[in-house]
Amino acid sequence: MGEMQRGFQVLRGPDMSLSVVIPAFEAMSTLPATLTALAGVDEVVVVDGDSTDGTRAFATNHGARVVEAKRGRGPQLIAGAAAARCAWLLFLHADTVPEAGWRAAVERFIADPVNLARAATFRFAVDDASRAARRLEALVALRVRIFGLAYGDQGLLMHRDFYAALGGFRPWPLMEDVDLVRRVGRSRLTVLPATTRTSAARWRREGWTRRSLRNVACLTLFALGASPRALARWYEPRGASTLMR
Repeated sequence: MGEMQRGFQVLRGPDMSLSVVIPAFEAMSTLPATLTALAGVDEVVVVDGDSTDGTRAFATNHGARVVEAKRGRGPQLIAGAAAARCAWLLFLHADTVPEAGWRAAVERFIADPVNLARAATFRFAVDDASRAARRLEALVALRVRIFGLAYGDQGLLMHRDFYAALGGFRPWPLMEDVDLVRRVGRSRLTVLPATTRTSAARWRREGWTRRSLRNVACLTLFALGASPRALARWYEPRGASTLMR
C-alpha cells in the first residue's frame, strides 16, 4: 500500500483504504470519464472480460490495476474483489460516473465503525436531460426507499469482511447485484448523499418504457425462481457479453 500509482495515490491508512472494483468489457466509450472521477483514490481495479477496444491498455496507462476474468459481471466482480488490496470495496460499473461530493460521502460512511456491517449505495441518475430520464430516476429512488433494492449502476460500498460474511457475489451473468443487495437487507443499506450518473445509452437505444419494463420483468422472474443464466439469454438475446456495455 506504500506505492504511488500514476493517477491514483494512496491517501489513508489500511482501515480507511478504498478499492474501487470495475468490471469492464469494450468500455472505451465510458471508462475514461469513470476513471477521471476516481482520480486520487487508493486503488482502482479494472476487471476486463477480454476487451478488444483498448480498455485494458487505457486502464493501465491511467493508473488502474487490470485483472482479467471470464466475461460476465458476476465472475468479473468476484475476481476484482479477490484482487483488491484495501479494507473497503466500492463496486462500480464502467459506464457509471461518481459526481461531486461522492468521496466525502464515502469517507464519512467508512469512518463510522457502525458501518463495518452495513453497505451503502449512491443516488441514481442518468446522463440524459429528458423527462423520461427524470421519471426513471424517481422510480429508482422509490424502489430503493421502499424495498432497499439498489442495482449495480448505483455503486455498492462495503467493508471487505462484510462482503466475505455475506458470501460475496454469485458467478452469474445477471442479477448478481440484486442477489447481493438482498442479502445485505434493507435495514443495513444506506443511500449516500451523493450521486452516480450512469450512461443512458441502453434506454435511448431500446426505448425508455421498453427497457424499464424489461428490467421489471427480469426482476419479477428472478424473484419467482428463474435462473440468472436463462434470464441473461432472454434479457440480452444478442449474447451475455452485451450485459457489460
